[in-house]
Amino acid sequence: MKSSRFFLLALLLSVSAAAAEPECFPDEVLPDNAFPSVRLETSMGAVVVELNRRRAPITANNFLRYVLDGAYDNTIFHRVMPGFVVQGGGYNENLEEPGLHAPIINESGNGLKNQMMTVAMARFDDPHSATNQFYFNLADNESLDPNARSWGYAVFGQVIDGWDVVMEMAGVQTGYDQALDAENVPLVPVKLLKVTVLD
Repeated sequence: MKSSRFFLLALLLSVSAAAAEPECFPDEVLPDNAFPSVRLETSMGAVVVELNRRRAPITANNFLRYVLDGAYDNTIFHRVMPGFVVQGGGYNENLEEPGLHAPIINESGNGLKNQMMTVAMARFDDPHSATNQFYFNLADNESLDPNARSWGYAVFGQVIDGWDVVMEMAGVQTGYDQALDAENVPLVPVKLLKVTVLD
């Protein structure tokens, strides 16, 4: 069974795995822009995300290094839950995982909330285990924010163009996938064709 970074909620598959030592401060990427924009070309259209490096510098730098590595090109969105999230970045169409950087420190306490059309990092149950997988929030998901007893999921940007594309992705038919041993997998792959940083 392939590993996945799914959320720690009863209705989702929980994965327990020993994570590598988290990386506290990944190298800064494109340091002259505090709010870089990234264009995600999908099989359903384009989505533009603005990253918030001031609130989530570690997470934004981590995401950008995968973008510049081309690691997100020709991957899929492997989990779609209407009214909740669309998750991707972790597998190609053959369900193979790309090479990973070290996991990063959890920045969920940065003041950014898992609100509709924000972008955040998926992870294992270890709060400091996020690597390459990310998700779009399809609603205000307060259950994914930190609280006094637990870490949350770190938000690092928001969709500034292509809301309609994300909502179209949220409406695809899903089912059980034996290779992932998971529900909510699109029956027809939703592809992430190319990701680029905008000037």
